[in-house]
Amino acid sequence: MSFVNSEININGIDIAYQLHGDEQNPVLLLVHGLSTPLTGWPVEMVDCFVEKGFCVLLIDNRDMGKSAQLNHLVLPNLLWTVIKIKLGFTAKVPYQLEDMMADTVGLLDALAINKVHLVGASMGGMIAQLMAINHPERLLSLTSIMSTTGYKKLPAMDVKVKRALAQKPASSHYEDRVNYHVNKWRAIGSPKYPMNQKELTLRVKNLLERGITGKGTLRQMLAILAASDRTERLKSVLTPTLVIHGDSDGLVHLDGGLATANAISNAKLQVYKGMGHDFPMELIPSIVNDIVEHAQAVEL
Repeated sequence: MSFVNSEININGIDIAYQLHGDEQNPVLLLVHGLSTPLTGWPVEMVDCFVEKGFCVLLIDNRDMGKSAQLNHLVLPNLLWTVIKIKLGFTAKVPYQLEDMMADTVGLLDALAINKVHLVGASMGGMIAQLMAINHPERLLSLTSIMSTTGYKKLPAMDVKVKRALAQKPASSHYEDRVNYHVNKWRAIGSPKYPMNQKELTLRVKNLLERGITGKGTLRQMLAILAASDRTERLKSVLTPTLVIHGDSDGLVHLDGGLATANAISNAKLQVYKGMGHDFPMELIPSIVNDIVEHAQAVEL
C-alpha cells in the first residue's frame, strides 16, 4: 500500500496532506473539524477505506497539524466578536470557512485530482457543504458527519460540553495539555461507547504530535462563528449526499444533522444511537460501510 505524507503551497499557505492507498483508485477526501489535525481520523477507518478500494486523501486544515500556522493574523477580541455576531452584526475575523474551502479545492488542483468523494466531519462537514455549494463539479458524492447548516437557532451545545471546552490546560507542559484534551474528548464523546483511558490518551497524543495550537483553534472557531446560514444555498445542492449524526452529540446537536438532511434534496440520513461527537471503535465498521455504499452507488 502506497503512502504519501507531504505539504504543498496553496495560494501562499503551506497545506499538509497524506495519501493512503493506490492513487489509481477513486479518491475519498476526508476533512476533519475544529482543532483537529488529520490524525483525528482513526487509522482503523482510513485502513478500512483503503481495503474497500479507495485512495484516501487527508488534509490538515490551515492553522492545524503540519499546515501553516497563521500567527501573523491578528486575533480580535473574542468576547466582543461573539457579541457582535449574536446581535446579527458582521464581525471581522482572521479568515472565513470559505478560505478553508479554497485551501481544499486548491489542494485538489495541485494534486491534479479532478473529482472526489468528499467526507467532512464537524467543521469539516461545513467546509464540505461549501464545496458542494460552490464547486459541485469536483464532487462525486458528499458525506456530512456530525455537522450543521449554520442556522443560528438550532440547539446550542450541552452545558457539560460547554463547561469542558471553557477549561484551559493547567499549564503549557505536555502532560497538562494531554489531560486537557483527554477531558475534552471524554466530554464530547459517545456515552454509549466510552473509550478506555489508555486508548483515548494514545489518540490525544497522536493529535498533539501532529500539531494543535490554541491560537489556531481560536482562529478556526471564529471562522465557524462568523459563518452565515447555509440552509438556502444547500437547497441547490444536487450532489448525492449522506448525512451521519449521533443522537447523543453534545457538541453539535442532532438537529444540526437533521437540518442538513432536510436542506439537501434527496439526502440520506443515518442516525446512530448513543454516538456523540467522535468515532467510537464499535461503530467504525458500520460508518465505513455507510460511506462506501453511498460512494459506490454513484455512477462514475
